[in-house]
Amino acid sequence: MTLRWIPLAAGLLLASACSRQAEVQTSASADQAVPAAPAVQRKEQAQVDWSPARLEAGDAWIDCGSDYRNGDGRPVLSLAYIDLRNTMQACRGTGLVRLRYKGKVTTSFAALAERTGKLATDLGIGKRILDIDSAGGHVEAAIRAGDAIGENDWTIWVRDDSACHSACVLLLAAGDMRVVAGPVGIHRMIRVGSAATSRKELGEELRKVSDELRNYLERNGASAEVYDLMTTVPNRTLRVLTADELERYGLSGANAVEDDLNRLRLARRCGNDFVRRRDAFRRVYDAQCVQPADAASQDVVDINACGLALRAQYGFPDPQCPDDSPMAELDGAILDIPQLAAGPEAEAAPEPAAGARQDAPR
Repeated sequence: MTLRWIPLAAGLLLASACSRQAEVQTSASADQAVPAAPAVQRKEQAQVDWSPARLEAGDAWIDCGSDYRNGDGRPVLSLAYIDLRNTMQACRGTGLVRLRYKGKVTTSFAALAERTGKLATDLGIGKRILDIDSAGGHVEAAIRAGDAIGENDWTIWVRDDSACHSACVLLLAAGDMRVVAGPVGIHRMIRVGSAATSRKELGEELRKVSDELRNYLERNGASAEVYDLMTTVPNRTLRVLTADELERYGLSGANAVEDDLNRLRLARRCGNDFVRRRDAFRRVYDAQCVQPADAASQDVVDINACGLALRAQYGFPDPQCPDDSPMAELDGAILDIPQLAAGPEAEAAPEPAAGARQDAPR
């Protein structure tokens, strides 16, 4: 039986939210080693299934730029391999793909997340943004999509004109970076078509999935406390999380698990000074860009503009490590485009004949 978080209307979020990162001590000495990252790994993404599928509960667009004021790009009309690849092909020139999605979190959305991430890797597109507007959906689909997002280096946006409620909150937990300006709301999940007739029976149903949800939140760096809070909010209502709660529960800003996993790699490749400057930038970014006095009037574009202006003070983008610099996903074109490796996917790329069935390799 499928689990669903029923979408409900929500009030306005009083403050926008962004950055949360793990606090790590570093020495003032330039030759002091950065502390070792904890032995935490995300769940490996399963092989992408290219079986025929279509978006049945939402709409999606692909854009190769970050400025959504210019529109959301080309509509995703098909999830077939060749069609989706052709839609994303132009993004090789910018090195960035922004996936805008409006609708419910369903199995077809999970397929979209998996396939977009896989094709971005095939095409050498290293910067990925999920621009989401969703009132919820299926818990299992959100976990599946979240695991794909976590393994494919996505930044997630919730714009001022968008919302992220119920099952959508699980997607936030998986993002490498979360920029939140719209309302994020939670409530108690119920089993659609449940035959429970007592509190005890309903509680037993929920306990069957609680362990999976807790494990999912913890492996993605989010606090299991958010699940405990969910269980106290009746399904017919919605609890909109504050900026402080989003940060405390690990649902905004930099993902703590990913940040820890990246620390040693960045120190080796970019140097300890790079890591210290990045951490200093994020602290000031949180204070000046995420939660200024007029935060209620901010949108993602305002937060991004503030961060881009601020980071120059910390020497970013770094000339030696531009793609690892804070907010690198907004830095424009990557001129040195990697060549596609030969393989089943590359061999399937030619344009199909008119009227031909567009099945794709698994």
